[in-house]
Amino acid sequence: MPENLPPIDRDNNDPNGKFKARNWQKKDVKKMHPQLRSKYLAYEDPAKEITEAQSVTNKRLLDRKRNEIRLNAPLPDEEYEEREKHAKLIGQLKAAESRNRLRIMRLRYQSNRSQEISHLIACQPTAARAVRLQALVPSYAERRQRKDTLDKLSRERCERLLEDSQGLLVNRMH
Repeated sequence: MPENLPPIDRDNNDPNGKFKARNWQKKDVKKMHPQLRSKYLAYEDPAKEITEAQSVTNKRLLDRKRNEIRLNAPLPDEEYEEREKHAKLIGQLKAAESRNRLRIMRLRYQSNRSQEISHLIACQPTAARAVRLQALVPSYAERRQRKDTLDKLSRERCERLLEDSQGLLVNRMH
């Protein structure tokens, strides 16, 4: 170590740099630098109010832990089955409510649509245009059954026409 440098300033003038707690007066502690004060106060016993608060907090934490253990205890089989039934019933009720909401929304949409179309038909300048619009755009959607409308012979004819790649069945030259 060079001779011309000042010695390293260590806390409490300890050559090893370790902190040694002393019995300082309160006024001396207040005058200390914040880092030195925090080191000193870390080794001091906490005040009476703090120890009481710590004991109350520890007691509250123990009570809470006991309550959590008691509440998280495994349920008897009967109560578990009852809860499962209840959850299933709640799920069914929610599904029924959802279906009902969808049905009501669909009916409201159809009603609004039919009212709008009826209004458009009523606002046509001539009766012929109103009849034409009513024929093209019905106010209520017709329920069409999705079954096959072709009989057996018509179906065979359609299939033959679709399979005719050269157009021999439909091309007629005069």
